[in-house]
Amino acid sequence: MDPSKQQLPPKENALFKRILKCYEQKQYKNGLKFAKQILANYPDHGETLAMKGLTLNCLGRKEEAYNFVRQGLRNNLRSHVCWHVFGLLQRSDKKYDEAIKCYRNALKWDKDNLQILRDLSLLQIQMRDLEGYKETRYRLFELRPTQRASWIGYAMSFHLLKDYEMALRILEEFRKTIQKTTYDFEYSELLLYQNMVLRESGKIDEAMKHLGTYENNICDKVTLQEIKGEIYMSIGRKEEACEVYRKLVTRNPENRNYYLKLEEALGLQTEEERLALYEELRQKYPKAHVPKRLPLNYARNENLELMLDPYLRAALQKGVPPLFTDLLCLYKDPERVQVIEKLMTRYLRNLEETGHLCETDNEFKEPASVLYVQMFLAQHYSYLGNTEKGLELINKALEHTPTLIELYIIKGKLLKHAGDTIGAYEALQEAQELDTADRYVNSKAASYLLKANLVKEAEEMCSKFTREGVSAMENLNEMQCMWFQTECARAYFRLGQYGEALKKCHEVDRHFTEIIEDQFDFHTYCMRKMTLRSYVELLRLEDVLRNNRFYWAAAKTAITIYLKLYDEPLSDNTGDDNLNTANMDPAELKKLRSKQRKAAKKAEQNKAEEKKKEEKKAEHQKSKSGGNQGDDIDNSPQDDLVPHKLERPSDPLAEAIKFLHPLQSLAPNNIETHLMAFQIYIRKGKPLLMLQALKRAMKVDAENPELHTCTVQFLQYRRQKLSGLVSNDPVIEVINQEVERLLPTTDPTQLNEDFINRHKEWLPHRLQAAKSMVLLDSVQRDRSLTIATSLDDQLQGRTLKVCEQVLEWLESRAFNATAEEVSRFKAHSLAIYPRARVFMPPQAASSSSSISASTPNHNHTDSPAS
Repeated sequence: MDPSKQQLPPKENALFKRILKCYEQKQYKNGLKFAKQILANYPDHGETLAMKGLTLNCLGRKEEAYNFVRQGLRNNLRSHVCWHVFGLLQRSDKKYDEAIKCYRNALKWDKDNLQILRDLSLLQIQMRDLEGYKETRYRLFELRPTQRASWIGYAMSFHLLKDYEMALRILEEFRKTIQKTTYDFEYSELLLYQNMVLRESGKIDEAMKHLGTYENNICDKVTLQEIKGEIYMSIGRKEEACEVYRKLVTRNPENRNYYLKLEEALGLQTEEERLALYEELRQKYPKAHVPKRLPLNYARNENLELMLDPYLRAALQKGVPPLFTDLLCLYKDPERVQVIEKLMTRYLRNLEETGHLCETDNEFKEPASVLYVQMFLAQHYSYLGNTEKGLELINKALEHTPTLIELYIIKGKLLKHAGDTIGAYEALQEAQELDTADRYVNSKAASYLLKANLVKEAEEMCSKFTREGVSAMENLNEMQCMWFQTECARAYFRLGQYGEALKKCHEVDRHFTEIIEDQFDFHTYCMRKMTLRSYVELLRLEDVLRNNRFYWAAAKTAITIYLKLYDEPLSDNTGDDNLNTANMDPAELKKLRSKQRKAAKKAEQNKAEEKKKEEKKAEHQKSKSGGNQGDDIDNSPQDDLVPHKLERPSDPLAEAIKFLHPLQSLAPNNIETHLMAFQIYIRKGKPLLMLQALKRAMKVDAENPELHTCTVQFLQYRRQKLSGLVSNDPVIEVINQEVERLLPTTDPTQLNEDFINRHKEWLPHRLQAAKSMVLLDSVQRDRSLTIATSLDDQLQGRTLKVCEQVLEWLESRAFNATAEEVSRFKAHSLAIYPRARVFMPPQAASSSSSISASTPNHNHTDSPAS
């Protein structure tokens, strides 16, 4: 269109400016009125059409918005406003790459537009396009050299690119222009950021001089001293570092890190040196807890008992419920465990006989001490795997004080470790009833309900603390309550409701996406408020955000489900499993299929209509309020996660890979990452990627039992799928070379036999060897059954979890054990784990009452419980 026809007369031009003002002030209803007035006379004016579309987008009318913006762009391709608006629309839909292209096109027609340049820089730092960010910040610096954000943004672009020299030059020039006041926090933050860049560039001496020069201008004195201590340590000036850390300890004697840094600065190596230091500090700070606790990590033999005795007695007399958690790190050493058990059993005997903790101390008598000793010992025996002894003690404690909530929580934990999920959640429900206002106990009770696969009951339990008028499940999703969602996903998976489980996994994934998108709020704020060190830390945290344990849990569950759906895909017609279609004649079957398709189509249409009604209602409410509740950026509604569609993906392996990729980059030290990668790629038939996963897993733990099974699968795949290919094929050559280098033998059967011989004392390894045996030769089924189901007392790694894995394998399609074989293994396991409901007959397992504490004590050895 002719550009001259796109020029508005003065009256309409004034109206257009009012549209822009209404958009900035979120007066969307008024903006639409002004746009209507202009378009009544100039219906093809591109910029007005674009602004109308942007305003409609803020009101949630996305489809109309795109139509108007595209129409405006067609009418005026040379307008920076139209391109800018189109970029804002793309940004609101999280299409950041497309938005960047739109901003660049806008800059072609108005290269000095500050707002477009700022918006472009935000997207570039969001997408970590650091080179592009540097160029945009330079352009902003040229246009607005007097604004401090221009200096800071330009310097930070070099810092993030690790061009420290240029970043320091810009920061120093900017620092010289600042007018300092008596107490200037923002100037202080600039100096600390400058020092941070100096340290990261390796200029440690200059960083020390910098601190000395500007010490009086730095307001955060604690951070100043901490940085000094780090620098003194790095340049070897340990005497000065000792002085700094002693001052920091005096300032905060409960900061554990200061004590550890002081140890390092003093160069303490022996037990005697460390104990002497902490004795000095304990006398200097008699009320501090840390100098009493830390020496227990180093003391041994007689010293350990001498120091542990007064520490434990003081805690037991005061009544400290988390005492066991406080000492948990000592349980890595069997010698320390023996000393703790010896002291605690002696205390219990003394209390029962004399009412005193110590034979020689008869002055102090606290009746509640016996309660806390029993509580501690119950957790102690639970950790060691003797749950029956632990339950006996906790029941005695409950007889002593039946109103102490912590006792019920510990009882629930003991029953959970014993495999009695029903008894565990019943204990937590009792605790919750004692204090209905305690959110922690409520959450713990909900968690135990989910472990027992009681999802509805868990939701009802959480509803006591969620917002009224909204279902607890929705409110927990809004609050990003990821512990609940990950537990919920596992529960749905165990129940076979794969769609619901995947929905929870995708919701957790969306939370992380939202957290990453929330960076937008900080890109401008942090530079304006000069919180530069925190901003850089935020950017670095966001880069590794999916390393979080909640994402790991959701991703693992999702990948497991997608692999299962690939192996055993669900039918498209819901309810087929419950119908006997085998005996139907073709005409009846065709009629049934048609009926089911119509019902599914109608259900989808009804759902779409309901969604439209809700959108119209929301739109009407926004229009009624003038649109002030809208948001011009983050207003895009998220697509509903429909369980029925999620559990019937067109490509399950592609969906699994989406969850896998973040784990491969952020959790490479977790062997399960590579084991899951292998299982995906063997199904996709990608031998090089399978080999890559195996190599990475071997670097983490070459003797991992599950890795052995994957290795056998790979050798079997190589024998069956690759043996017939041309020998000089580059892929075959690489695989052959790597296999010969990595493995002692390329014969999977021989590899499996060697593995059995090396690990015949370990149950987890025997299970995986049995799986490999069946995979290689179905004739050896009986032998593999004997190897996997042997539960001798001499076996290592015989835990409840491993026994459950054996049972799962027996009942799987891979082995398909007979009812008699399964029943025999269950009976054997139940004799070892008498409370484990998974091994009980159906009638006993479904009972809601837990087994009484009078069950005979089986002194089996178990691994430390989580």
